[in-house]
Amino acid sequence: MRAMMLQRIRTRVTALKGQRPRPLDDGDWDPREPKLLHQGLGKHRGSGPLLQNGLPARLTSRLSVVIEMSRADFEVLVAEALDEVPEELAALIDNVAIFVEDDPPADDPDLLGIYEGIPLTERGHDYGGVLPDRITIYRNPTLAICETVDDVIDEVNITVVHEIAHHFGIDDDRLHDLGYG
Repeated sequence: MRAMMLQRIRTRVTALKGQRPRPLDDGDWDPREPKLLHQGLGKHRGSGPLLQNGLPARLTSRLSVVIEMSRADFEVLVAEALDEVPEELAALIDNVAIFVEDDPPADDPDLLGIYEGIPLTERGHDYGGVLPDRITIYRNPTLAICETVDDVIDEVNITVVHEIAHHFGIDDDRLHDLGYG
């Protein structure tokens, strides 16, 4: 099934002639989606230098190719990345909801993912009665920095691990040291 889905995605790669990537709208966005209630410490952006227009420098020579992927297909990749988390760690994830959204907040357009909540290392004996922590993976900025479907798969895996690591209290500096920056 995964091979069939990836083939379908690969056949939908679109060549745009010099146009800047624009967000894809599947028509399933709901303006009533819940807003941020608490912001934790985890934000993941694509690596590498950015140009003045906010795009990664490595895309300038290949800006004409944009990966198109439906939200449903992207959600499958996020689910598969979650399935790759070792059972021992997955069992320790506590009170976390994971979401996929098309676009990050307007004030942080390069954001690929964010963890919002109280990391396990900061929860005390009085922790309870709180809404679940929230991990959000953003589709459009991820697609904008990737050149191939395989790049999307790799970036989704890195972003999911990065945000889960924040849930465990691991900061950005350590994640960069481990190659998940």
